[in-house]
Amino acid sequence: MPSFVAETPALSPEATAAYYARKLAFETDCWDVHASLSAGNSGFVLLDVRSPALYAASHVPGAINLPHGKMTAHRMSQWPADTLFVVYCAGPHCNGTDKAALRLARLGLQVKVMIGGMTGWADEGFAFDSSPATAAA
Repeated sequence: MPSFVAETPALSPEATAAYYARKLAFETDCWDVHASLSAGNSGFVLLDVRSPALYAASHVPGAINLPHGKMTAHRMSQWPADTLFVVYCAGPHCNGTDKAALRLARLGLQVKVMIGGMTGWADEGFAFDSSPATAAA
């Protein structure tokens, strides 16, 4: 009996490298976000796209609360046009990050999704914050 894994042949190493390079252009993970924030020079703005109530209860330290529905050209103009935004939501079961990434891209802004969201952050054992002080105006 043939292997279910080998039933569909793997692509060439060049095609595989191109796929993963492209994938990493769209997303980052909780560990990389944590390491970048801990180093003090992240090079991105971290946006929690959940509701203000969920953000106030618990969020990634340093994140700004900005639900995707409130992302307007006017609101986003407070950051330089070349700002990289990293967005997260509750976790893999939530499409808020996809909606936020789509909205930001349609506004002409650079964006990556933090895969895993709050669930991934917790799985890594990273600390949460509950300070409302960094909510977007």
